[in-house]
Amino acid sequence: MTDSALAITNLLHRYAEAIDAGHLEEAAALFRHARIEAGGNGTLDHAGLLALWRRIIVLYPCGTPRTRHLISNSILEIDEAAGTATARSCYTVFQATEQMALQAIASGRYLDRFARLDGQWCFSAREYRLDLTGDLSRHLRTSPTVQSRGAMPGS
Repeated sequence: MTDSALAITNLLHRYAEAIDAGHLEEAAALFRHARIEAGGNGTLDHAGLLALWRRIIVLYPCGTPRTRHLISNSILEIDEAAGTATARSCYTVFQATEQMALQAIASGRYLDRFARLDGQWCFSAREYRLDLTGDLSRHLRTSPTVQSRGAMPGS
């Protein structure tokens, strides 16, 4: 794996780690140079994304959403000369609460673009796609609809 591929893969996984830890500010900061397609919420910057997450993601007394985001099947295309890249990844979100046994609650795709700024790779755009849903009632205060484009970015 090249240094660029590793850096981009680490960005994808840092997002999942921060969301699962309930560190919404840290997750949103990863998108400080990005525009996020947020379905019915339009296109957001990182501050708008953070506000949306604070409104829709259920955080438990432990400070987390009690989820585990698994990112898989990432396909990276990197243009080293231009300092740009894209990634298409699958995600699966698992959740367990006191009232619900561990189960998959959502699955979809992230369509990401990246740029190298000052020698560091960063997100420049993300589109969330939600393909399959289970019981999201203990994860999101608002239920997204399953559609090929524009899923709510709480997953």
